[in-house]
Amino acid sequence: MKMTPRTIVIGSLLILGVIFFVMVVVPYATRIEAPSEIFRDRSSAEADGRAVYISNGCVYCHTQSIRSVDWGLGAERIAQAGDYIKDKPILLGSERTGPDLSQEGGEHPDDWHAAHFTNPRYARPLSIMPAFKFLGQEKIKNLTTYVQSLGLKDADKRIERQNHWKAEAVKAYENGPISNVEWLHENIPEGWRKLPNPYPTTAAGLARGHKIFQDFCLGCHGPIGDGMGPAQPYIYPPPLNFTILKGRGISGGILYYQIMNGITGTAMPYFKRELESEKIWDVGNYVAVYFINQTDANTEPKGIDAAYEP
Repeated sequence: MKMTPRTIVIGSLLILGVIFFVMVVVPYATRIEAPSEIFRDRSSAEADGRAVYISNGCVYCHTQSIRSVDWGLGAERIAQAGDYIKDKPILLGSERTGPDLSQEGGEHPDDWHAAHFTNPRYARPLSIMPAFKFLGQEKIKNLTTYVQSLGLKDADKRIERQNHWKAEAVKAYENGPISNVEWLHENIPEGWRKLPNPYPTTAAGLARGHKIFQDFCLGCHGPIGDGMGPAQPYIYPPPLNFTILKGRGISGGILYYQIMNGITGTAMPYFKRELESEKIWDVGNYVAVYFINQTDANTEPKGIDAAYEP
């Protein structure tokens, strides 16, 4: 076969036709029109927030499509076509610069989002996301409403859980610091309450804890641990003032459990998917030594020391 202009044109059209068939015709013919088990219609406020999401290019950095290869991100559910049957355009996204948002609804309470959208560094000190304070509070509220809908019926259950525990957290906070600390502690399993931090307070460990605190905790709890970080004006109940914990039965296990699991209903998120065990113990040691001025690190009961410990 000679490579004549006619051959090149016909061959190119055939290749284009095959691509069109595979990429357009086959997906259209096999499209799913049935809703998934979590699907529901969006409210008008959620639709308004979706318009803010689109107009500000959030889809350029955030996907809404957890895949089977994304389990390492801590996903609880693989995205399905039936989740998006009324989304036009579909905002699946392709860039994973920021976290996937397909199940973001209810991961945080509304006030955390208010701080985060105003300036992401308030809630996530290492965030590279731009600040959206310029949107104004009304649009930020609508955007929050939309993001809280992601996950649809599953998100609704998480929002219900957040609202239930927020009411409890507000009541405990407004009853005063003693009542607040007692409430926080009584909602931690007893085994954790009696568990000391297994790692000694070495200079290296405290330095690691300091770095972790700066990277994850500074925005809410502030540089001196008094709960007066830049996110504080947006959050209620406000971030915990660690300095009130001295003499109130705090243990390394309590700090670990609350850092690992978060405090649902408050702006304190869980870090179990971001920080491995030693980092949580290290930042707990840092908080205990520098802000509470009271530590149980490396005290009894304890087991065999790790091989690298001094």
